[in-house]
Amino acid sequence: MASTSRRALDAQPPGTAAETVPGKVLGTAKEPRLSARATATAEIYRSLRGDIVAMRRKPGEPIVEKHVAESFGVSRTPVREALLRLADDGLVEIFPQSGTFVARIPVNALPEAVVIRTSLECTAVRYAAVRAARSQIAALRANILLQQETAAAGNLDGFHEADEEFHRLISDIAGFPGLWTMAQQVKMQVDRYRRLTLPEPGRIPHVLAEHSGIVDAIAARDPAEAERLMVIHLGALMESVPNTQGANPFFFSGAQPDDASKTPPKTKTESTPS
Repeated sequence: MASTSRRALDAQPPGTAAETVPGKVLGTAKEPRLSARATATAEIYRSLRGDIVAMRRKPGEPIVEKHVAESFGVSRTPVREALLRLADDGLVEIFPQSGTFVARIPVNALPEAVVIRTSLECTAVRYAAVRAARSQIAALRANILLQQETAAAGNLDGFHEADEEFHRLISDIAGFPGLWTMAQQVKMQVDRYRRLTLPEPGRIPHVLAEHSGIVDAIAARDPAEAERLMVIHLGALMESVPNTQGANPFFFSGAQPDDASKTPPKTKTESTPS
């Protein structure tokens, strides 16, 4: 047994040390470095992802590994790992001989993302209309006030964050916070597109009116009406795609299907409250 541990120690590269018990190698000094690299990768991924989704990095814009590495004070390895994750998300495109670029918004992927999100959030809002306590309804109304304040201040980032919180609150009130977690996983491209719609004249007042209607339906304990208004609210996003794409043609790739903005007939299921 001792000779096995010795061989494990001897096998360690210079500058590392193994912590052992008879017959086992428990760890090396490499582990903290690997952990630090994983942490750096995660931090870079979150930062770049946030910038891309918030449209602070525009579609088609190059991402230079060297510059990112210097800004985070790391080597290029965690930067490359973060970029590979972003490529898997469809947020960047990597061309071996040309570089890495922020991906354009794929128009043909938006309808499916909206359908999935609508399905998840309609379930949430029906349960919220049945389960909401008075304090939770007050929290939703307070959030709408925050949306109004950020909009009045011209703070589009703040408005978007308050909008996100509004939808998260509904899932929490429903008792199924995981519904919002799942929605976030599928709506990254939709969020990029939504950012482009916010400056459109009348867009934010329209969103505020829709949010207020949803809260009124929840407060009235009317799950059917809450769901109907949520469908209208989320479905309205697709109606603006042609105009938004026309105003920002270089930010998009592909074309919207002809029937993408049509709402399918409503069906009632036994899995949601009535």
